[in-house]
Amino acid sequence: MESRVLSRATAFGALPCHRKPSPRENAALSFVSARLIGAVSEGGNLIWGRQLRPALLLEASPLKREILRPCLAAASSPTEGNDSAGDAKLAPLGFFDKYPFILTGFFFFMWYFLNVIFNIMNKKIYNYFPYPYFVSVVHLGVGVVYCLISWAVGLPKRAPIDSNQLKLLIPVAACHALGHVTSNVSFAAVAVSFTHTIKALEPFFNASASQFILGQSIPLSLWLSLAPVVLGVSMASLTELSFNWTGFISAMISNISFTYRSIYSKKAMTDMDSTNLYAYISIIALLVCIPPALIVEGPQLIKYGFNDAIAKVGLVKFVSDLFWVGLFYHLYNQLATNTLERVAPLTHAVGNVLKRVFVIGFSILVFGNKISTQTGIGTAIAIAGVAIYSYIKAKIEEEKRQGKAA
Repeated sequence: MESRVLSRATAFGALPCHRKPSPRENAALSFVSARLIGAVSEGGNLIWGRQLRPALLLEASPLKREILRPCLAAASSPTEGNDSAGDAKLAPLGFFDKYPFILTGFFFFMWYFLNVIFNIMNKKIYNYFPYPYFVSVVHLGVGVVYCLISWAVGLPKRAPIDSNQLKLLIPVAACHALGHVTSNVSFAAVAVSFTHTIKALEPFFNASASQFILGQSIPLSLWLSLAPVVLGVSMASLTELSFNWTGFISAMISNISFTYRSIYSKKAMTDMDSTNLYAYISIIALLVCIPPALIVEGPQLIKYGFNDAIAKVGLVKFVSDLFWVGLFYHLYNQLATNTLERVAPLTHAVGNVLKRVFVIGFSILVFGNKISTQTGIGTAIAIAGVAIYSYIKAKIEEEKRQGKAA
């Protein structure tokens, strides 16, 4: 390794330049070459030698950059016969490297689009096939098949998992499974817009768990920002035309389940990438969801559930609807995770609030749900409260990160 880096460093001194340097420039060039060789021979900063790129090494001095740039062009030429010299050539920036905001915007658009399509298609399925436990299994099952095929073709490469990581992920996946099933029970029982209004209370449960279970101090400003969330959900629930206790309680259980999922996720911190991590959680959650689906809905499905659905829409549409809704579910969750990796927490928090607004709005338009004035005002207040809470929380986390970095 040392000889390889050394040969790269000395190559710059040996290559001819296009013009004869002045005595001052000669001194500068000799200084650069000596500095690189010395760093390697002393066993010092080898990582500098490995990253032998002019933009990094010569950033401090315009004079040095002017002298060595012609030499670098010669070093990258295949006629020189030096295999390692070509490594110094800078790769051209791609379109998305030059304009990253375009790719980030695409991620947000697809996240919103897939989420809206999922919610609309999911509710349409429940209108003729009201079996949320089975549909939840289909959601996860299609996602697991998608993950297995992705691993098989190496996109992405499957990350290994040991028994310790598995033990940490089981509680996360169990809470994910319970939250997913109860969300679907609520979707099947009440209007999509009402379920999402109740699920706007999730930050309240997160803050309560952090304060009273994890023992973390929650600032007063965060608690105050949650007041309009509770008020708005209460207003919307009192006059919701599709209200029933099954839908309301199931959505509340979903909030609690996802809160505990967040708690266990913090304990199960791992270096695994988000795509592989979500794949493993989906596999475990699927195994958790299958037994209750068989127990609760299995006998009804065998007797008349499947036959009734096929009689209403036909076998092809029934199977295709289940496949597409499962695929949309997996993809929108995966895109939400990938989007979080590309943006700051504050941007993602605001995006998550806007996503809920889009889902509520489009569901009302598509299904023509009639809502009272009080329900509309309550929903707006709740969403505004979530936006304020998300903003304050993201700012607090950003200040903590900056404090640790300092």
